[in-house]
Amino acid sequence: MKNILFKNEITSLFAKIGVLYIILMLCRVVFYIINADAIGEITSSEIPSLLSGAFVFDSISIFYVNCIFVLFCVLPIRIRYKNWYRRLLMWLFYIVNSIVVVVNFSDAIYYHFAKKRFTAEEFHFTDNDNTSKIIFKAIGENWYWAIFAIALIWFIVWSYRKLDNFSRTHRLKNAYFYTFYGILTLAAPVLMWGITRGGLSHAVRPITLSNATQYTTDSNKAQLILSNPFCIIRTHSAKPFSAKKYFPSEQLEQLYTPDHFPTDSLKSIGRKNIVMFTLESFSREHSALLNPELYGPDERVIPFLDSLMTESLTFTDAFANGRKSIDALPSIIASIPSFERPFVLRNQSVAPIEGLPAMLGKMGYTTAFFSGAQRNSMGFVAFAKNAGMQLHFTREEFEEKKGRIEYDGYWGIWDEPFMQYMCEELGNFKEPFFADIFTLSSHHPFVVPQEYEYLPIGRTKIHRPARYTDLALRRFFEAAKKQPWFKNTIFVFCSDHVSSETFAAKTKTVTGNTQILMAIYTPDGSLKGYDSLPAQQADLMPTLLGLVGNKEPFTAFGNDLINGTRPRVAISSDGELYQIISDSLVLFYDSRIEKISSVYSRQDTLQQNNIYVENDPAQLKLEQYLKAVIQSYGERIEQRNYLPKR
Repeated sequence: MKNILFKNEITSLFAKIGVLYIILMLCRVVFYIINADAIGEITSSEIPSLLSGAFVFDSISIFYVNCIFVLFCVLPIRIRYKNWYRRLLMWLFYIVNSIVVVVNFSDAIYYHFAKKRFTAEEFHFTDNDNTSKIIFKAIGENWYWAIFAIALIWFIVWSYRKLDNFSRTHRLKNAYFYTFYGILTLAAPVLMWGITRGGLSHAVRPITLSNATQYTTDSNKAQLILSNPFCIIRTHSAKPFSAKKYFPSEQLEQLYTPDHFPTDSLKSIGRKNIVMFTLESFSREHSALLNPELYGPDERVIPFLDSLMTESLTFTDAFANGRKSIDALPSIIASIPSFERPFVLRNQSVAPIEGLPAMLGKMGYTTAFFSGAQRNSMGFVAFAKNAGMQLHFTREEFEEKKGRIEYDGYWGIWDEPFMQYMCEELGNFKEPFFADIFTLSSHHPFVVPQEYEYLPIGRTKIHRPARYTDLALRRFFEAAKKQPWFKNTIFVFCSDHVSSETFAAKTKTVTGNTQILMAIYTPDGSLKGYDSLPAQQADLMPTLLGLVGNKEPFTAFGNDLINGTRPRVAISSDGELYQIISDSLVLFYDSRIEKISSVYSRQDTLQQNNIYVENDPAQLKLEQYLKAVIQSYGERIEQRNYLPKR
């Protein structure tokens, strides 16, 4: 009787599953240790709710990846007791759950840089030639966590062998055997519950990533609740896209449209050249000019750019429309943000797009995209060409002319030599021209050329490479000033996203973690001053088209920051949670439940006081505008229509 109750296949199975809960909880502890700064302090009162949410998502992850193992363990067939069958189950358990450990540890390290959980979207990048180098570099930097992961895998193997030592004296007794028919009948709905967490009702909806917010109001701590491989599996096969329908078509047209129809009243400074610098991971936090309280007189991270911004039209409250580089390029050069998921990863992105390069091309501009990375890296060149870029210059073109000596060993060509190369190439272009360079040196693994290792390390890992990129910008301008095209050029600076390495408390909030640098410089001083209203990456396309006198209609989800009459807001989306920023409020809207989740004053930079009031006129007006943008965006995605209604 004792053997039947405590040493049988079912108790053994439950014990093995119990070990997996321990494993995932240890993975979560590691996740928190690595990302404590981003997630924030956890109070004792929050622990019960966080543990409850963790149990739910761990259950889903465990049942997702072990459903075959569980079913094979309870199948009412006699070959279950064959040695080869037992070995099959053993190796299935080992392999599947070892992968779970590896994915969760990788997720913890990835989140530190991307500020999002590892999902199926990230597999888009795994075909880059530098992927293996970046992975091995990350393992080298986190070797102690790699050892801990190996220890957990060993624990899985050890515990399985211990727990699989059950009595089989009763294995051929028919009464015992037939009970497994009943057990299998129960196992199926249990597995369904484990995978959906919704029970058996037809009204139950499968759980999604956004359900983590049910256990905490802090979106950063919601990331802690999640566990992989749930995040990967739930995003692997996205459901068919369906646009939100908040307003009738006639009302939507009155509230918002992405179509722009320029007039002769626009303030234009002529058909000047445009050179744009898309700066990798240049957080607003880097700027001592914009954050004098954060730095001493000798701590400036980007002294050249700080100095240049005093002579520029500087947008002091600028925001990224996304969290990753792949989100930035469509926002900046095509004014198409990445709501809910990266635009370029949508099937609907394969459609005609008249981005900034295409519109300038109609005006006779030569357009070119520069990136020191390899040609197929991140899909940048492919999107740039779809947006209208006529020429592209990448690592391959550079090395064809200059050789391979300037390769950084990870991403591509160091910023300084590549900017000098761009300066040379611009001299060969017919004016007017538009060029966008996507820098890369201020990116993990945060290395600089050996001759620049004298640069101060700073407060975070990115400060030294940011100093190097700033120095590269200085050297570029020293060379560009000698070129005949320099004085007739508009220079634009915009970060792609906030760095993974931050230290200021205000930067660690959801809003602070989207706050970037944005400025427009003209050598003749025609654009100068500080603009303190909200600005976003998507605003650059309409703003630049207005500056150079474009009169053609175009589609853009941004606003002309100089000539525009639309509300000055910044919008971004992290999954199904939207953020809209006005001059006075920050509003968070959960599109899954279609409800405002929180509202903060713009003065509350640490976002400690939720001031959401139901039916507040100002908050309702901001929510209405956001919904109009979401619906308009969704309809354009659904229709694959990114061209204006002419």
